[in-house]
Amino acid sequence: MLNFELYNPTNLIFGKGQIEKLATLVPKDAKILLAYGGGSIFKNGIHEQVRKSLEGFDVIEFGGIEANPHFETLMKAVAIIREQKINFILAVGGGSVIDGVKFLSAAANFEGNPIDILKKRILFKDVTKVVPFGTVLTLPATGSEMNSGSVITIETTQEKLDFGGSALFPKFSICDPTVIASLPKRQLQNGIVDAYTHVLEQYLTYPHEGYLQDRIAESILQTLIQVGPDVVQNPTDYALASNFMWSCTMALNGLIQKGVPSDWATHMIGHELTALYGIDHARTLAVVGPNLYRVMFETKKGKLTQYGKRIFNLTGSDDEIADEAINKTVEFFHTMGMQTKLSDYTKDFQKTADFIVTRFEQRGWKALGEKQNITLEKIQSIVEMSY
Repeated sequence: MLNFELYNPTNLIFGKGQIEKLATLVPKDAKILLAYGGGSIFKNGIHEQVRKSLEGFDVIEFGGIEANPHFETLMKAVAIIREQKINFILAVGGGSVIDGVKFLSAAANFEGNPIDILKKRILFKDVTKVVPFGTVLTLPATGSEMNSGSVITIETTQEKLDFGGSALFPKFSICDPTVIASLPKRQLQNGIVDAYTHVLEQYLTYPHEGYLQDRIAESILQTLIQVGPDVVQNPTDYALASNFMWSCTMALNGLIQKGVPSDWATHMIGHELTALYGIDHARTLAVVGPNLYRVMFETKKGKLTQYGKRIFNLTGSDDEIADEAINKTVEFFHTMGMQTKLSDYTKDFQKTADFIVTRFEQRGWKALGEKQNITLEKIQSIVEMSY
């Protein structure tokens, strides 16, 4: 097992009716920016619950954070934070709203050009330099409610870039599984596949001695397979909803990544497809992931074989099991309503591989993956195979 440090200070409050505790979690002298997305929290009653819990607090609202939060939109909120001297931010939404709030937290007191936070992937470690924030999760998927990472889109240049740091953990996150009852099926499908692929990025690397991490990762995969199709059809079932939400959090709260190698190339390529074509993040992962495993088959075969045996109970030679494990993954994605070809989402894809390779080369991203062996040539092949 590799050396590691585990630090996660987020206070997670999980279960029915927990929004009522909000007033006890926010600092008593807080001047709050309440940040949210497109307004669904008004329809499902969550906004009303939050405002009721925050009676007596000075609250300024900022809505309209996009599904892939735009730097340009967020800078408007940064101006409000600075002008109004906001000292606490509350994200009410899914991963995009929470990611956006992490950027607000980092950018509000940033002394340089805030775009450098993204362009230079600045790491934030000093909690005194950021604005503290909490979250009320409304859409399970990204795990952003219990990690310190964020992904932001620069609309003007069609770039989707990540940043983070230990100072950007939420102070608290309220996770009430009953909130998923009003979510559209598409968002529930996305949440399952997003979490599933988060686990695969940390699991489908190469055999190692992190036995416990593997078993935890496999248990999350098995749970998502078990509850995924049913929770889409029955989101009011609390057992399904709670296991779905907790699996999404566990998939990316840092635990299963400690002491083991991880990949993340699927995400890096997928981010480009979202930035270029506006495809849902989870759906880009379903397009890219299986083809990355095919192109990198020989270096990932050992772990693909383990995955096939333990998750899908496959038998045969290692080559047969590994190959069929990829097919079974695609089948699961199809079961979850995913299309797995880029051509299913856009007809303007012919030069996509060239564009992504050129962009990665310009950024100096020439060797990705757990072994740094996903070269620009292999990225070209992965994207072309995804057409």
